[in-house]
Amino acid sequence: MTRHQEQIDAVVHRGIQKILSRGLNDPRVRGLVSVVQVSVSPDRSQARVGCSVLPEKYAESALHGLNAASGWIGRRLGDEVRMRRVPRLKFVLDQSIKKEAQVLGAIQDAIEHEDEIAAPRNEEHES
Repeated sequence: MTRHQEQIDAVVHRGIQKILSRGLNDPRVRGLVSVVQVSVSPDRSQARVGCSVLPEKYAESALHGLNAASGWIGRRLGDEVRMRRVPRLKFVLDQSIKKEAQVLGAIQDAIEHEDEIAAPRNEEHES
């Protein structure tokens, strides 16, 4: 990915996050919605917006609401950022935060397990 493409992704990301932080009037969009990642196509016609929704039980309905409001969000994005062509937005659920939390939890469990195993050995060496 080129630096220019990364900058476009970042500008769109910040713009969408700013719009969502102001809130939507759609009752389906509930909970904490965070824009995790934005990937704009090379021709700038489409953008895939990866979102995280907490609590997780609201994720599916929030995505339906976001995709229903994508045209409105796109128009607000056009007002927010200077782009020749504002991409059509497609909101998808991004599971990377959930997976990261699972990995960190597994690492923490492994550390605790190792500490439990090491504690009896340390007591044997002290005697």
